[in-house]
Amino acid sequence: MRILIVEDELHLAEALMQILKKHNYSVDAVHDGRTGLDYAQSGIYDLLLLDIMMPEMDGITVLKTLRNQGNSTPVILLTAKGDISDKVTGLDYGADDYIAKPFSSEELMARIRAALRRKGDVPADDSLRYGDLELNMANLKLVVGGKDMKLNLKEAELLELLLVRKQSITSKEQIIEKLWGFDSEAEHNNVEVYVSFLRKKLNFLQSTTRIQTIRNVGYVLEVNT
Repeated sequence: MRILIVEDELHLAEALMQILKKHNYSVDAVHDGRTGLDYAQSGIYDLLLLDIMMPEMDGITVLKTLRNQGNSTPVILLTAKGDISDKVTGLDYGADDYIAKPFSSEELMARIRAALRRKGDVPADDSLRYGDLELNMANLKLVVGGKDMKLNLKEAELLELLLVRKQSITSKEQIIEKLWGFDSEAEHNNVEVYVSFLRKKLNFLQSTTRIQTIRNVGYVLEVNT
């Protein structure tokens, strides 16, 4: 899962990045509303943490613009404690939740998990399943039958993307944007390397689920019966 932080307080933005990375999320951070809107419009993010009071463009305007464009990415507003009017306005414009500063990391993570579950990307137990595969992003553990294996973060993110999309074909460009960011210099061979790593681990675990290559299109998960 990839999360965008839009927060002009640099120390808070850095602290949020560290918390999210500790929980195995991919994270980008920007520090003004206009840049935040540009990033959010890329469509690669699973959730936005959006401060309300920011330079260039305030968070409510960013949220309103996204929703008017049909962008349904979950948004959690970062609000000043006790500022009821901003909270109400944000919810009316389509925010999924809000959290008042200061907040604990435990509350933040709980609200993020709840927003992602409402979106439908993450089940109640935070594990993704398809065929004989079970992936838990909290501990980066891949389970097949009674055997399990630890994945590195990029391997887990790639498998997570394929599991979320299930039988849909995922292009190399989509993988690069999701795993490395839309302005990344990563290339197709980076994707191919991690696909190869995953295939070897699936083979080692004797999984009946395979990553199939659709020539000149991308990859898709298939279950061999």
